[in-house]
Amino acid sequence: MSTTVTITAAQQPDIQYAPDVDKWRARTERRLRTETLSKELPAGFPKKLVSDLVWDGSDIQDRYDWTYVLTEADLEEIHEALAHFKSLDKPIGFVNQETFPLPKLHPVLREVSNELHNGHGFKVIRGLPVDKYSREENVIIYAGISAHIASIRGRQDSSFNGKPADVMLNHIKDLSTVEKSKGSIGAPAYTTDKQVFHTDQGDIISLFALSTAASGGQSKLASSWRVYNELAETRPDLIRTLAEDWTFDGFGNPSSPYHLRPLLFHQAATETQPERVLIQYARRSFTGFQALPRSKDIPPITEAQAEALDALHFLAEKHAIGLDFRKGDIQYINNLSIFHARDGFQDTPGQQRHLIRLWQRDPENAWVTPEPLSRAWKSLYDGITPESQVFPLEPYVRGPARGGPKESVNKNGKHLE
Repeated sequence: MSTTVTITAAQQPDIQYAPDVDKWRARTERRLRTETLSKELPAGFPKKLVSDLVWDGSDIQDRYDWTYVLTEADLEEIHEALAHFKSLDKPIGFVNQETFPLPKLHPVLREVSNELHNGHGFKVIRGLPVDKYSREENVIIYAGISAHIASIRGRQDSSFNGKPADVMLNHIKDLSTVEKSKGSIGAPAYTTDKQVFHTDQGDIISLFALSTAASGGQSKLASSWRVYNELAETRPDLIRTLAEDWTFDGFGNPSSPYHLRPLLFHQAATETQPERVLIQYARRSFTGFQALPRSKDIPPITEAQAEALDALHFLAEKHAIGLDFRKGDIQYINNLSIFHARDGFQDTPGQQRHLIRLWQRDPENAWVTPEPLSRAWKSLYDGITPESQVFPLEPYVRGPARGGPKESVNKNGKHLE
């Protein structure tokens, strides 16, 4: 007598890039009812984090002024630094603290770095007169100010105009109506869509507002440490899930169709650093987005991981602040402790949202990089020279966000998440 055994392949959960609160609640209710979930945190993980990095959007504005408004003296010093750098007749990759000197503003910017790493994790510098300068001059000023906060820049793409390059600057702008970009966009940064809570890559993420949307597009931040505390108290099983390996989609990268790593990392206190948790993830790595759908030939995420993804988003939304992000603002955030998102928006022919972005690291204040992130961090920071740096002045969809397998592989064969 023979017995037929049916083997059912694991299926991707019913989850999309846009979080659905009803699906989240139903999945949570089902798992709580049908599964035996751990009530213990992973070994060594704290029950509660206590730090200025733990904050709630409901009251942080009453106890923390996150905006530094540039004075007339600051603006004059910045203008003089621009003139000095231009007199050197060097490419923008040579912008640093010495070639863009800000002797009086420098201590203020170093305190911004301290606030990012050891304070509340975010700061806004306000008041740059964007319209006074050309696009290239604005990029130089942005790179120059930022160099005093975090002197190392990270690459955001490894090719430009079809040639290998260390692309240091990315434009965040709606390109969905641009003919050459239609049908090839795999990240919401290049659309008017809502961006859900996530992190980028690197230690410090900054955004410079060259212009704002006609309506909508509010920037939102949330403390991942606040989210951690709530999950540690109410759902320690999801902390365990976040600390386990996840399948990151390579989106067609032939040398690495997917890779595994946790989303959540714990670092015990030492003589030189306090106890920390770090969260690094982007939802589209597990759900896909538009021209880069989730690959079908890689292991799916689990129901527990699907619930954890939604929990991160909706708890971040619960505790978030919305920033009054104005033209001429530069927003700096600690990418290791802050989630960021934005509302959907509308542009008009005369007013279009246009941000430019840097990924950075401050060697003086930088947090220790968890070993599972070392490969990605090397891909960001290693092997860059002033001569190799490219700062595109016009928007384009960077390789890791373009549809098609070849576009998601950098010059070293590594995928930039």
